[in-house]
Amino acid sequence: MKKIAWITDSSSGLSAEFIAEKNIYVLPLNVIVGGVSYKENIDLTTEAFYEKLKEHGEGAKTSQPAFGEFIELYEQLKEEYDCGIAIHASSELTGTYQSSVEAARQTGFPVEVIDSRIGAYALGKMVSRGIELEEAGTAYEDILAALRGYPEKAEMYLLPQSLGQLKRSGRLSTTQMIFASLLNVFLILAFDNGKVVLKDKIRTKRKAEKKLFEIIGMAIDTWRLEEISIMHAGVPSEAQSWKQRLEQLHGRVVFKIETLVPVAGVHTGFGTMAVSWLKG
Repeated sequence: MKKIAWITDSSSGLSAEFIAEKNIYVLPLNVIVGGVSYKENIDLTTEAFYEKLKEHGEGAKTSQPAFGEFIELYEQLKEEYDCGIAIHASSELTGTYQSSVEAARQTGFPVEVIDSRIGAYALGKMVSRGIELEEAGTAYEDILAALRGYPEKAEMYLLPQSLGQLKRSGRLSTTQMIFASLLNVFLILAFDNGKVVLKDKIRTKRKAEKKLFEIIGMAIDTWRLEEISIMHAGVPSEAQSWKQRLEQLHGRVVFKIETLVPVAGVHTGFGTMAVSWLKG
């Protein structure tokens, strides 16, 4: 059986414990807050990042891993592994996927690079499910076949806190931003084929949350979901409140609380809430 190296980037949101246990290679993205650049989850913990974002959120930015980091990693891995499987954040939002593909080509390391078309919980879940298949003795080609089908099964919805950050990052048009600001509208964003799109515009936060809970309920009924991630950008108490309310509505579903990955928090602002799941 082939010895497989598992590779992803820090937008997967995988815990340090799981990364160490499964020997996953993670390329860190960069977050720039207050004019200082930090490697995600290396130079700064997620909790510390959100404290900085709360204070210096205006103008925060992100950048992908340096191409040389991919080259260095793949040169190392080809000496230790037969092949690699890399799963990265949506290629519509970052060049990480393209860098991984090109680095594999240049180094001659046989890496199957998969565009998750999403990020955060669903991306991390794709990695963990792939590793589960490998540990169960699943053939390499069958693992790849399963992984290639996961992007179509992933969903993520966000209730962003900062319209200004969305505009600056290019995730929200100027027209939409002005409209939302003038009318005090709350937005629900979703992933569609790798892009972040406007799902709905709602006048109050309470109604926006109600709408999002309705979307969650429909997904549970339609796909018989067993696990959903509730993600927060620095507001754990709000995530806990959502968890309690959702558990009362859907007792058989496991609701996990996670901190939203910093690269997503940069674009949506401190206080953002999100939910995600992987069907099937």
